[in-house]
Amino acid sequence: MNDGLAPGAEALARHDWAAAYDQLQAVGVADLDADAFDRLAEAAWWLSRIDECIGARDAAFHAYQARGETLRAAQCAVWLFEHHCFKAQPSIAGAWLRRARRAIGDDHDCVEYGNLLLREAELLHSSGALAEATVLATEAVELGRRLRSEELEALALQTAGRLAIDRGVPDDGLKQLDEAMLFAIEGRLSPYATGKIYCSLISACDELGDVARAAEWTAATTTWSQQHPLAVFPGLCRVHRAQILGWQGAWEEAVLEAHRACEELETVNVGNAAMGWAEIGDIRRRLGDLDAAEDAFRRAEELSGRPHPGIALLRLAQGRVPAAQAAVARALQDESWNRLARARVLPARVQISIAAGDLDEAASACDELGAIARDYASPMHEASAMTSRGRLALARGECDEACRSLHAAVELWLALEVPYEAATARLLLGQSCRQASDEDSAMAALSAAVKTFDELGAILDAQHTRVLSKASGATVPGGLTSREVEVIALVAEGRTNKDIAVVLGLSIKTVARHLENIFLKLGVSTRSSATAFAIANGLVRDAGAR
Repeated sequence: MNDGLAPGAEALARHDWAAAYDQLQAVGVADLDADAFDRLAEAAWWLSRIDECIGARDAAFHAYQARGETLRAAQCAVWLFEHHCFKAQPSIAGAWLRRARRAIGDDHDCVEYGNLLLREAELLHSSGALAEATVLATEAVELGRRLRSEELEALALQTAGRLAIDRGVPDDGLKQLDEAMLFAIEGRLSPYATGKIYCSLISACDELGDVARAAEWTAATTTWSQQHPLAVFPGLCRVHRAQILGWQGAWEEAVLEAHRACEELETVNVGNAAMGWAEIGDIRRRLGDLDAAEDAFRRAEELSGRPHPGIALLRLAQGRVPAAQAAVARALQDESWNRLARARVLPARVQISIAAGDLDEAASACDELGAIARDYASPMHEASAMTSRGRLALARGECDEACRSLHAAVELWLALEVPYEAATARLLLGQSCRQASDEDSAMAALSAAVKTFDELGAILDAQHTRVLSKASGATVPGGLTSREVEVIALVAEGRTNKDIAVVLGLSIKTVARHLENIFLKLGVSTRSSATAFAIANGLVRDAGAR
């Protein structure tokens, strides 16, 4: 080795990326050999200098080829595939992968070939060719064990685990991911492999709703991220961590993590930066800050080139039901083959279809969600399915079925420690109990929902629930039903029929029918007259409570 290159190699060995980069740059390009170019690429990667990383790796590839070191050249080509995928340049990435296969030739008993297999498996996975991808991942696992390469084995287990999850055997997949994580927490892997496995496992937990497993590994992820403050992977880990924190109701912390991720990733990985902005949009929507949610979703769309599925529920909250329908339909079309991704969107499809009066579409979405929950044995997807089933039964007026489903949903959400969804299920349960003339249970469920919404800062949900709590089942002048009391209370607040449909989980046509009945019973013909009746009979909140 050139004596001038030694300090850079030593800095890289101790993972001092900045020192390695500075020392290798100081040598001058003309004096760098293939190994030095490869080290410079590694340092540049961890400093988020992606274009410089690609340039140095390209130089290393050609230098290794010139030296006749075809396997080292092949590994550089595999890395260049990875780098260009990271930059969302699939055509260039694919060209590098084909070049790697040519460089390896018939030498299949080497780590470089295993790394090639994993990238080919990832490409097949992304296209939905799960069986073909699994064959390659399994071959890579066996190769890693035969060669006693812990890094190849761990990365192959990670790939095989994610494939198993998407094939509908999540228990097997999570066990493989856990096994891969053992290598990581024991410090037996490179920083790159460690980061990739961390991110993959946390992402899988988010998809499956396995909050407990995610929490178990989050501490390790955070520790590792703190040790690599300038690394690219911590940004990706932060996106997934923000999603888990969002489920747990730690919204302020989740927004901070997502903002940090966006800052780290916007110039190097716009796709994952878009995920961060979308998470911010979802949390802002739940907090009732619809303008901030709009801004966050717009930023996500600018980065990714397409609207995020979360925009559908924002449109519903804005009372823009047709726009919500279009957004949720587009999201499901984008995820036509990925059942776990569809499971995250289907609850919104149910809620939006009910608001649009399309109960058949809502029932179809409920059935699909229930099938996914059964196939993947996911408690969180089962909780979502039970909530959606209860929401649909409530819209149909099937109060007994609604109460059964929503009682089960509340228990599941509480066991999972997912507070916002538990409160939402309690809100629906309160409405269902009221329909079943069980006012004591209705008020208990609504009161518990209000308490949680207040604790989370979900302003709009808390307000909506207070309106329903005010509409008790006591005798009401005019002979109004409990549902009609809920409607007139919202009319008195100045809500439109669209707003009321969203709050009560009804179709706009059903709201209009209730309003006609109210006018008939009260002998009035205008919303202002109905409002006057509501105020006179104490059916609306005091102005100071709004």
